[in-house]
Amino acid sequence: MVTVMSLGGSIIAPQGVDEDFLRGFRDLVRELLEEDQERRLVIVTGGGGPARAWQQAYRNLSGGGNDEEADWIGVMATRLNARLVKAMLSGYCPQDVLIDPSQAGPLRGRVLVAAGWKPGFSSDYDAVLLAEKFGANRVINLSNIEKVYTDDPRKNPEARPIDRISWEDFRAMVGEDWVPGKNLPFDPVASRYAARIGLQVICATGKNLENLKKILRGEDFIGTLIG
Repeated sequence: MVTVMSLGGSIIAPQGVDEDFLRGFRDLVRELLEEDQERRLVIVTGGGGPARAWQQAYRNLSGGGNDEEADWIGVMATRLNARLVKAMLSGYCPQDVLIDPSQAGPLRGRVLVAAGWKPGFSSDYDAVLLAEKFGANRVINLSNIEKVYTDDPRKNPEARPIDRISWEDFRAMVGEDWVPGKNLPFDPVASRYAARIGLQVICATGKNLENLKKILRGEDFIGTLIG
């Protein structure tokens, strides 16, 4: 069984590296792999704080810049985070960090770590492509939000949490276009392709490791199911 996780940069490195979270995440991965010898994990890392900080610096220094260059900066941040995650799981992860999902070969270890590929979308899209490649029926999207809301709860006190939503309704919320560095529950480009292939996505907070354990064990969890 292959489980695909999109591990948001907002929980790997919101500003600096969150070592406490990564230590707990590493221990949870070890626990789950030991209790189920058939489980394989594909972990796709986002860019987080470093991506947004470097993208903002680029825009400041270039008088606005362009989206493609900003995207490349974000891609490089995802690769830095991926190298860190691979290194901390090195005993389970013999393959190099995967940066092109179209070139994914057979899984040789228990864990494969992947990063951003190229401009035009976020690492969420890579996660969707890898789920399709390895026959996973869902992507677990872990970020700093507990559920998807009807609007930004930080700006709208009337925003309500959503337990389940169709792809049609979710895509109406997030739009069609990808903007580098924009905070969305799931990338619009990834959403379009996930809807097309009938993939489900679970959006949940990554910091709640007990909840993540429930998701991975197929138990009741706190989060939003899309699809």
